[in-house]
Order: sequence, then C-alpha cells, then structure tokens
Amino acid sequence: MLGSNSEAPAAEAAASDAAAASFATLTKKLSYLSAADIKRVREAYKFADEAHLGQFRASGEPYITHPIAVAGLCAGWKLDATAIMAALMHDAMEDCGTSKVELIERFGAPTADLVDGLTKLDRLHFSTREESQAESFRKMLLAMARDVRVILIKLADRLHNMRTMQAVQPAKRERIARETMEIYAPIAHRLGLNQTYRELQELSFQYLRPWRHAALSKAVLRARGNRRDIVERVQLDVEKAFKTAKLAVDVSGREKMLYSIYSKMEEKHLSFAQVNDIFGFRIVVGSLPECYLALGVLHQLYKPMPGRFKDYIAIPKANGYQSLHTTLVSPLGTAVEFQLRTEPMHVVAEAGIAAHWLYKAHGSGDAQHLGAMWVQSLLDIQNETRDAAEFLEHVKIDLFPDSVYVFTPMSKILALPRGATAVDFAYAIHSDVGDRCIAAKVNGESVPLRTPLRSGDVVEIIGAPSARPNPAWLNFVRTGRARSSIRHYLKNMEAEESLSLGEKLLAQSIRAEGLQLPAGDETGSDTDAQLWQALLRWAGLKKRDELLIDIGLGKKIPAIVAKRLAALQAERGTRPDAVTLTLGRYGTEDGGPAQGAVVLDGSEGATVQLALCCRPVPGDSIVGYLGRGEGLLVHTADCGVGRRQFERDKEPWITVEWSDTPQRNFETAVTVLLTNGKGVLAQVASAVSGAEADIVHIDMNEERAGQTAELRLLLCLRDRLHLADTLRALKRSPSVLRVARVKP
Repeated sequence: MLGSNSEAPAAEAAASDAAAASFATLTKKLSYLSAADIKRVREAYKFADEAHLGQFRASGEPYITHPIAVAGLCAGWKLDATAIMAALMHDAMEDCGTSKVELIERFGAPTADLVDGLTKLDRLHFSTREESQAESFRKMLLAMARDVRVILIKLADRLHNMRTMQAVQPAKRERIARETMEIYAPIAHRLGLNQTYRELQELSFQYLRPWRHAALSKAVLRARGNRRDIVERVQLDVEKAFKTAKLAVDVSGREKMLYSIYSKMEEKHLSFAQVNDIFGFRIVVGSLPECYLALGVLHQLYKPMPGRFKDYIAIPKANGYQSLHTTLVSPLGTAVEFQLRTEPMHVVAEAGIAAHWLYKAHGSGDAQHLGAMWVQSLLDIQNETRDAAEFLEHVKIDLFPDSVYVFTPMSKILALPRGATAVDFAYAIHSDVGDRCIAAKVNGESVPLRTPLRSGDVVEIIGAPSARPNPAWLNFVRTGRARSSIRHYLKNMEAEESLSLGEKLLAQSIRAEGLQLPAGDETGSDTDAQLWQALLRWAGLKKRDELLIDIGLGKKIPAIVAKRLAALQAERGTRPDAVTLTLGRYGTEDGGPAQGAVVLDGSEGATVQLALCCRPVPGDSIVGYLGRGEGLLVHTADCGVGRRQFERDKEPWITVEWSDTPQRNFETAVTVLLTNGKGVLAQVASAVSGAEADIVHIDMNEERAGQTAELRLLLCLRDRLHLADTLRALKRSPSVLRVARVKP
C-alpha cells in the first residue's frame, strides 16, 4: 500500500511536467499574438488543465497533451487567440461536463460558440450511433457555416488523433480511419487545406489497408534509390535552364503520397512498375506572368506529354487552388510532373482557407472567401433537409473531390463534381432554375437532361413556368444541392396537394353531418378558432394544416374527424341544417356532383393516384379509397380489386367524380389478339395512331409466338369515348382477331 501511494504522486508530477513542457512549446508558437492575447490563452490552458485533471489518453499520456497539440496545429495556421482558446477547451463541454454558460462567463461568447460547435450531441437522445453521428456532423457543419474556425479546429483535432492512434483498439481505429477518409479528408480538400488533406488520407490508408500500405512503402523506398539519379539530373537540368533564362525560381522535388499512388494503381489497374510519375517538381516564381514564362522554359527543355497540361490559374479549382500543371518526358523516358505557381498561390495551395490568417501580411484578400460557395450550399441543403442522415448523405455527395468546369452562356464558370448533369448545373445556378428546367443545350446542341457534362462545355438551361422537378432526376443527379432541392420541392408539393385534398374531404364529410366547415384563416371568428383548437387537441396535433394533410394522406378518416367536429359544434349550440344535410348526403336533384365531392381533372399530383389494376379514365364510374398514408387511390366502380378492399374495410371509401374538362390524357391497358405475321406491329401502331391515341408501352407473352400472338398495349388517351374509338380502329385492322380492355 505504501509503495502504491508513493507512486501515485510521482505519476501525477510526471504528468504535470509533461503538460507544462508541452504548453511551453505551444507558447513559442504563439509569438505572432500580443502579450494580452497570450495571457488569455494561458487562462484557457489552466481551465482546460483543471477540467481534464486525472484523465488519460489510451497511450497513457495526460489528456491535456491532446488539446495542447491541437492548439499547436491551429497556431501553425496563425489562427487568432479566440480559436487557440477554443482548441484548448474543445473537449471541456463534452468530456468534463462544463456548460456553455460557464464558458461565456469566463471567456466570452465567441469562444464559447466555437467550443459548442465542436461538441458532439448527447448520445442518450438518439436510438443509434449512426443517428447520433449524423446529427453531430450537421451541428458541426452548420457551426462551420457561421464561423469557419470551427472546422479548422476540428480538422486539427482529427489530425492529431490520427497521428496518435496506435494505442487505440483495432476496431475503433478502423472506424475512425474510415470516417476520416469519407468525411474529414474530403472537407480538408474542399477547403483547400491540401497538406492536411494529404496527411489525413495517408494516415487513414495506413490503418484501413495496413498490408498494402507496408508493401507500397517498401516499393517506393526501393524506387527512390533506383531513381535518385534521374531526380538529381532533372533538377540540375531545370535549374540550369532557368539560370540561362535569367528567371529567379525556387525548385523543389516532391514524392507522391502512398495513397495517391495506390489510388492511381487501383483506378487504372496498373502495377507499381507501371506508375511512372512517382516523383515531381514544384516551381515557385515571383509573379503571375513568370508562371507562363517558366512554362515556356520547361517546354523548351523537355517534350511535354500531349493532353497532360492543366491551367488552374485561369480556371482555379473550387477550393481556390491555383497552379499550372504539365507533365514532361525526362531524358531517360520517364514522365515527370511539374507544378508552377507564385508564392501566394503556394500558400493557398497548402493551407487553403487557413491562408486568410497565415498569409495576412502579403494581403491574400481572396483567401477568406475560399470554400464560401460550398459553405453557402450547406446552408441551402440544411434549409431544404431537416433529417440529419439525409443532410449527411447530401454533404458526402458534395464532397466528391474531382471536378469539371463548365460555362454559362454569359461565360461564368461553375465547378461541378465529375459526372454532374445539366440538372445539377441548373440547381447550381439557382433552385428556381432547377425546379423549372425542361431541357438543356450543351455547346448549342439539345441533349437529354441526364447527359454528363465535360470540362469546357457551355450549358444553357431551358425552363417553363409550369414545369416541376421530376422524381426520376434523383436517379442521376450528382450534387447534394440538386438532390436536396428536388426532394424538398417534392415533399412541399405533396404537402400542398394533401392539404387541398384534406380540406375537400373534411368539407364533404362535415356537410354529410349537416354542418359547414369552420373558417380557418384570419377571417374566421374566435368561435371558429376555438373549434379548431379543440379539434387539434383531440387529434394530438398542433396546427390545422397538419390535420388536413393527415386527412389528405389517409392517416385520419375524414368521416370520424367530421363526427368529432360536429360533436364540438353541438356542445356550442350549433345544430345541423336540413338543406345542407340533404345536399351533403344525396347530392343535387339534377344528378350533378354531390356537394363537396372530390372532382378529378388529372392535375391533382402525387396525392391522388389512379389504380394500376383497373386504370380508370374519364367517363368511367369511379370510387376513391383513402389509403393509410398513401393519399387517395381511385378505382373503377366495377374493379374486382377495389370490391375486395371494400368488403374488408368500408370506412375509407369516399365519393369521387370526373371533372367535365380533364387537364391531361390518361393511360389504360388493352389486350390485342392478332394473327402473327410480317408487319403486324406496324398495322397495330398505325391503327392506334389513326385514332389519335399513343402507345406508351407494349408487352408480349414470354412463350414463343405461334400462328397467333397476344399483345398488351398501354394506351394514352383522352377519355372513355376516345378509348372506344381506338378499340374500333384496332378491330378494323386485318391482322387483329380480338381486342378488349384489361379488367382485373
């Protein structure tokens, strides 16, 4: 016992010494801050040190060494004192129970907001780890949209965790590495922090594919020895050429990262021996015109490889990266890549959005706007997507690193993910342009909306005021913004259509009780408002629109809601009106539509579906089935499927009728028995076309056709009379033996 007691203080003293030594190292990195700011940082360190007292990392080190290391990485980007303080306390709320109020009182609201943005949500509120993770990501990314320092601190936190993961359990190590590869590395790339991006990728690769990482590492070491002569010779030739041209440059050799080599091998199915551009050179010049002069010098020195030149200065990458890239053939026949840039471009290329702080002295004015378009797209997606998992899915899509660069007709450049289509382009311009999109032209030629775009394409979108997004677009769009906008529009349309249908259904049902539906808008009386409040309490809802939408979707039966509303009105002395009761239940004497009946003209949208079993058309006698959460399903009155549903459950059936002026054509199915022979399909198509109908789909029996064949045609036509004309036209065809409408 004595021994263990004497060892404990010694361990605590050693931990304290290690932490103090680490903070002393951090203080040296903060020389760019004022004395007052360094004093504030020291106070934050003391607070974090006390909060994490007695906590240790998996490696056995005192926990405080981690926040100090994160703050050190942030100091490397020259972040301000507020960010350094938040970095030191970034785990204080999550791991130590410190409240945001306490942080505001001691360190001010800006620091507390940063720490709060970095704090994961309480897992107890969520049913699964995935749900918790998705909601925490959303919180962090939206905090980043308000203050980009949140994501810089988070990336520094993740980088240090990845550097020190050897002591973590293998399963957890793999999970963190996968998360880093899928989320954090792409975010670093999107914000232009290329140095951080490459290291996060490399470390993730090391933990996710340890055997491949080790084998590739050995292969690169061998190649480095074998190719040292080539690298030295190329560097001497290049430096000599620039000296002759009297152009001052800084030439540095670089080696491709292991993950970059592995990705190229996997993508192009190459062996390591076939990857010949493992080494490259970076050339930093004094001014922008000198980038192009230096390019000329290089192209005079070695032959350039066709198709391997990229000008990211004229057209920067989406994350602000600017450089000239060219690949040349060295004297020994190997490909060598060169990157040419100015010093400010180099800082932005390595530090991206962090260059705003890192390079203030040289006036990097545009650096603070790096990633601004993506940050704005996060806010747009958030406004359209309330589900955290869906939000994370859209963000992952938007983090796709490779880009194509396309032009509007006014020569504005847009960066889109590789594989993006004209619909993605339309939504990148504005959500209204995407919603109204009906066609597209690429380089002056009409193309399908699903056509993938290529760099350099000039894209023109053609819209129509009455157009709306097509759900099928979700199968091919590539950007998170397009996907979330389409889903948002479709959900809103469904809600609006359900609201309108629900109001009609409830009005119809309350008339059957001999009463009128109380007004729900601002013109309604206090009594009407009280009735709605009482009805909503009974239904367990908060808003009138929610109740009407539930009725429109079939989640609540209108007759039951109407009976409850009638009871509430009776309590207030309102009695059924005999005339209204008669109109509501029996319709008008001249056989016109019943008061409040749902009248269909084909423009109802997704909440009213025509049953696929009987495919009703105007002129058919119809009935409506209010499915549970599926909206209104319309059957013909003699449909066998509908009759069986009615026998099982009579409650959800309502009165529906056709409008006198349908707004579109309708589809129905017919079977055609014909004599098999040459040209019979052409005869059938000609007969249908002659009747001014359209064939939407043709289906044949799977068995091999003999002397006769049976076709199933899906026809598009106006109404029942048009169907009769089309059937007569088919019967007159010489090859047709029998034709009939399909009935279940």
